[in-house]
Amino acid sequence: MATVPENRPISEAETEARIRGICFKTGPPRRSGVELEWLVHDAHDPARPLETARLEAAVTALRGLPLRSALTFEPGGQLELSSRPADSLTTLVESAAADLALVRPLLARHGLGLAGHGHDPWRPPRRFLTTPRYATMEAYFDRRGPAGRSMMCGTASVQVCVDAGLEEPGPLGLGRRWRLAHLLGAVLTAAFANSPLCQGAPTGYRSTRQALWTAMDPGRTLAPPAGPDPRAAWAGYVLDAPVMAIRDGAGAWAVPYGLTFRDWIRSRAPRPPTRDDLDYHISTLFPPVRPRGHLELRMIDAQRGEDGWIVPLAVTVALFDDPQAAETVYRVVKPLAETAGARPAPANPLWLAAARHGLRDPELRAAAVTCFATALEALPRLGASPAITAAVAAFADRYVARGRCPADDPLTSITGKE
Repeated sequence: MATVPENRPISEAETEARIRGICFKTGPPRRSGVELEWLVHDAHDPARPLETARLEAAVTALRGLPLRSALTFEPGGQLELSSRPADSLTTLVESAAADLALVRPLLARHGLGLAGHGHDPWRPPRRFLTTPRYATMEAYFDRRGPAGRSMMCGTASVQVCVDAGLEEPGPLGLGRRWRLAHLLGAVLTAAFANSPLCQGAPTGYRSTRQALWTAMDPGRTLAPPAGPDPRAAWAGYVLDAPVMAIRDGAGAWAVPYGLTFRDWIRSRAPRPPTRDDLDYHISTLFPPVRPRGHLELRMIDAQRGEDGWIVPLAVTVALFDDPQAAETVYRVVKPLAETAGARPAPANPLWLAAARHGLRDPELRAAAVTCFATALEALPRLGASPAITAAVAAFADRYVARGRCPADDPLTSITGKE
């Protein structure tokens, strides 16, 4: 059982200083990473519930593989591969693909497969992991309704990680990249929406996964308030976010109600929070763009096919790390702020349209067309392999140019309508 390390209480000033120091590591953007989540299912009947013993046997076998990525599992048994930071997009893709080439056949020998969907289209949510973290998280989210449990146990994503950027202003500056991430995020949500079903039926959203995040818990899933200083915005957000758990190694963790981390520091009850409590608290916050030294973009649904994940990774890296592309795309998405309005992502009209309509929304479609064209121009400058560029071009032709997203394929199969 997890224990709480003994260290001294942390003050409000120390808390803010620590948040500012660890969450944005600035410098010339040169590295990127990816976290690939997958639904694990029976290879012959994806709708069949998995037995715990069967999943545990596969997990034990997977942990013996010589993977370069970190292997973890989400509460509902979703498999996650978190790459090491890479200095080039091609190196990153090759490394992640090599790990998947080891994982897939081993799972197949256990009669299991991996599926890329933002939300499980077949099965209701079911929690496999029984650690205090996830038991507490489930209890916390259940107070607000079913969205949190569905997020924990039935969703998967492609999370792209890019460097935070330079201290100086400009296309690769921290402030610009922070603003770009929150506007471009709606376009990425729409273009890669791939979760229209729940237990075989349409939900009314092209990205049900994003709709769940919006409904779950505004105090920990909405973006920080907009402002010129990302560090100040994030520090205030962390301090004013509700505490999910007060950990106790001796028994069940407390699940407070309405207690922010700032409140906890000031009240010092039921015990004073420590630096470890702060770090744990930060790990329970899930805004669409999460600073972890780098920027973690969390809004992209998992993609179908063995190599579908390559396209959102390549497009995002190209638009963030090529200076010319970053400048172009910022001008493209900046007018979207007017549609977004004052509400933070993902609860504003722009992000809600992205989740519900995908690229059927004309404003998002127009932005996506330019963003993909810009990415295709930038990829050769970043040294991307021809195969990566070809995959992005094929996706643009199949979906973006036609105002479609991956979610439209299963919807068309069900309704018979394009």
